[in-house]
Amino acid sequence: MTRLDSRPEPKTDIRAGYRGDIEGLRAVAVVLVLLSHAGRDVLPGGFVGVDVFFVISGFLITGLLVEELERTGRISLTGFYARRAKRLLPAAGLVLGTSLLLTLFFLPRTRWADTGWDVVASGLYVMNWRLAEQAVDYLAVGDAPSILQHYWSLAVEEQFYLVWPLLLILVGWSGRRRRRATRVDTPGRTGVSRRRWFLLALALIGVPSFAWSAYLTSSDPSRAYFVTTTRMWELALGGGLALLSFRLSRLPRTVAAGLGWAGLAAIVVAALWITPSMAFPGYLAVLPTFGAAAVIAAGTAGRTGPELVLGLRPVRAIGALSYSLYLWHWPLLVAAQARFGELSVAAGLTVVFLSALPAWATYHYLENPVRRSKRLAFYPVRALRLGLFFTAVPVLAGLLFQFTVWPPPRPAPVTDTIPWAGPSSGSSVPVRSGPSGAAILGDTPRTSRDGVPVDKVDAIVPDPLAAKDDLPDVYPDRCFSEGTRTEIVTCVYGDRGADFTVAVVGDSHAGNWIPALQAVATERKWRLVTYLKQSCPFLDLEISVLSRTQPACAEWNRNVRAELTGTARPDLLLTSGAFYVPIRGDALLNGADGYHATVEAMRRTWTAMTDAGIRTVVLRDTPHLNVRVAECVSANRTRLTRCTAPRELAVTASAGPAQAEAVGGLSGVRLVDLTDAICPADRCAPVIGGVLVYRDSSHLTATYARSLTPRVGAALDTLLN
Repeated sequence: MTRLDSRPEPKTDIRAGYRGDIEGLRAVAVVLVLLSHAGRDVLPGGFVGVDVFFVISGFLITGLLVEELERTGRISLTGFYARRAKRLLPAAGLVLGTSLLLTLFFLPRTRWADTGWDVVASGLYVMNWRLAEQAVDYLAVGDAPSILQHYWSLAVEEQFYLVWPLLLILVGWSGRRRRRATRVDTPGRTGVSRRRWFLLALALIGVPSFAWSAYLTSSDPSRAYFVTTTRMWELALGGGLALLSFRLSRLPRTVAAGLGWAGLAAIVVAALWITPSMAFPGYLAVLPTFGAAAVIAAGTAGRTGPELVLGLRPVRAIGALSYSLYLWHWPLLVAAQARFGELSVAAGLTVVFLSALPAWATYHYLENPVRRSKRLAFYPVRALRLGLFFTAVPVLAGLLFQFTVWPPPRPAPVTDTIPWAGPSSGSSVPVRSGPSGAAILGDTPRTSRDGVPVDKVDAIVPDPLAAKDDLPDVYPDRCFSEGTRTEIVTCVYGDRGADFTVAVVGDSHAGNWIPALQAVATERKWRLVTYLKQSCPFLDLEISVLSRTQPACAEWNRNVRAELTGTARPDLLLTSGAFYVPIRGDALLNGADGYHATVEAMRRTWTAMTDAGIRTVVLRDTPHLNVRVAECVSANRTRLTRCTAPRELAVTASAGPAQAEAVGGLSGVRLVDLTDAICPADRCAPVIGGVLVYRDSSHLTATYARSLTPRVGAALDTLLN
């Protein structure tokens, strides 16, 4: 997600220092962003527009601050923050409030609580840190994007400007003390000397930030994208341009023109070449940021430079609307997608085009009147109060919005017999007679009418609003080796002192089976040990996730294989996992090549276990649906058939076919296939026996997994005996 920078203004004449090429550069950046959001196939790297705006913001804001300091000898923090409040907060607050209404009318209830907290985080300018935490939270990775995800970059910018004016004041104060101590105050040299110290201060921010950005992007790109510390160097780069403006103004026109056109080309190349699958920002961000810096530095080129295009009136008009366009387009896209499903490129472009209407109205009837108000300019404190109002109201509304889903429903346990919950249990779960979950399917699930999707059922457990919390114990017990960690993390269930040890190894899809395996282990007095890592199957194979290599996964696999064949040798190994795209060298293996490479890796890995004397059982991967089941069910409680998926496609999308082929012909490796008990009909039902089957599109609810216990136990007993 991206955001457009605000356009700062002087206290008096808002046109003072106006540069048409910078206004046009905003237009280029916002078009890149909007095209990227309307459809990634149109412009995959359009998100680099945010980097362009960070540079522009750093240039303009720093220029205004330094000019004020050199003109008056001081920086008025009240005046600075009053101008920021006038420019940013009214429009931002309006869109925050509108986003709550869009959520109420268009988004499923499963997303209401999170949206309320997103409003709070956005209003307080910490949305980027909230998204950074969600980016490394595996449970949130498959969630639909927030309707306010684009507010992350406002947070980055405002956090930077909480620090930068204070640092300028401190540097200016230190410079005055040094001059007084040395009794040196040469006319014409004071400003140059001060600017050198300001450049040093920027370097102390920018250089470590860039180094950190390069490191974190390589090790944790999802988090690196959002955090402030990886983006500060981009704002510092713009600030450096402002401090060097007196030197840049001496560039010969031909040199400036060449520099400007090269910079504009660099931005376009970045938007066309960089894709979401690449680790960003890091080193890749140099291309769009230095491109933007080059365009800004080429101001002396006039009409021989990029201003020839950027200064055109229609281009500048788009640039003038850039902030409002940015604020409005994303909530409307998210609301449209929630209402109509996945948008085509044409539909996405239509929504983006229509977002210009509220953007135009906001710019002319809210932004400009507030920004040009003489009363607010004369009384900065009033501007701060106005900004506080436009912040406090949506934040309070976001907090109150939690009551739309209060009290939050809680996951409820289910057994394979009656009742689910009784009057003495204190549970709000309805009492149901007869088998529940997979137990209702009987011995022949494929012919059971209870597995056929229907539009309405009497009750659903867990409630779709609580489905994301209906998790196996391995999540609250923190049994996963997360992120870039390669060390082994284990949890033990069942009979801890038992002689018979069962190891469960794999990714979160192996974790799917833990509720049933816990019950089986307890009943049979087994010791159950988990070896789990998110997005990492138990395979001797280099894989990619979101087109990014996973070196930590390969290292973790080597560590686990060494431990299982060494001192921690189990009596039985159970494994499962989703399908991932293999990597050979630097190339991704898609299609048939990737499938065959995966099958060979499965055979190689499992054979190594059986050669070490370990009985190995593969739990066939669960079908992967093309719908977020809990979210869909919450919005279609009387039209549940809208939340189904073709069985054939769901099975093909999983690792199941590769697992079945790999097991064939291997001695000592067996396959447990419970697909029929999860998707028994030709279309996978979202609710079976009153139980919600999936909490997302591929992970079972713990409740449904628990209802599979008798089938899992019987299958293992057959294989072991």
